[in-house]
Amino acid sequence: MADEDSNFGGAGGGRFPLTRWSAVLAARGDDPAERARGLDLLVRAYWKPVYKYIRIRWNKPREDAQDLTQEFFARAIEKGFFDRFDPAKARLRTFVRVCVDGMAANEAKAAGRLKRGGDAVLLSLDFDAAETELGRGGPAAVREIASTDSMEEFFEKEWVRSLFSLAVDTMRKECEQRGKQIHFRLFEIYDLEDRDAVGRASYEDLAREFGIAVTDVTNYLSFARREFRRIALEKLREMCASEDEFRREARAIFGIDPA
Repeated sequence: MADEDSNFGGAGGGRFPLTRWSAVLAARGDDPAERARGLDLLVRAYWKPVYKYIRIRWNKPREDAQDLTQEFFARAIEKGFFDRFDPAKARLRTFVRVCVDGMAANEAKAAGRLKRGGDAVLLSLDFDAAETELGRGGPAAVREIASTDSMEEFFEKEWVRSLFSLAVDTMRKECEQRGKQIHFRLFEIYDLEDRDAVGRASYEDLAREFGIAVTDVTNYLSFARREFRRIALEKLREMCASEDEFRREARAIFGIDPA
């Protein structure tokens, strides 16, 4: 995904343009609809990294990790969790991880409230899918992660994976709306699918499979990669509370400085 002709857009300076919607700012705002929308996006972006982090870092069984994940985001929704975030002091993902650690350390009180019921907000989260992703490396891989001191790196990688997953879902929908399903399918096969076992299909193979010219494969993939990076950057911007924060994150994740 290294097409250098992508137009990343973006404004200069440290001011966050009002025309660029931020889930973080919306989640801290006074408008109920925008607040709900912002919180929904933040939950969708962060719940899998939080769940996996609790499973590995805190060595929790599935049920306890699910309870803690539900509790964490219930607090975020009910208690104005993101109101305390200061982008000048830390990245949002660092803020989230540190807060998860604090809650997990007080697990008995937190998990007990959910198990007793009460007024807790229960979110619809696909924990089976998260568990499948976590187990792809097998028990040995999970043990290797748990035995290292790189849990901060683990959380950040899982957050980037979640960000990219949101971008892929959006890109799929946009391609369907624009009649570019083949563009997306080529991108999915060539750039997203795990082909280690059988090897990656060549452009010639893909051209034969889809009944198009090899040059079409090249052009369609180029388009798809540009669109993916555009959408991924838009998703990233939504997760930031300022233009400066967005630029820092773009450099860290994509290795670029949006103009």
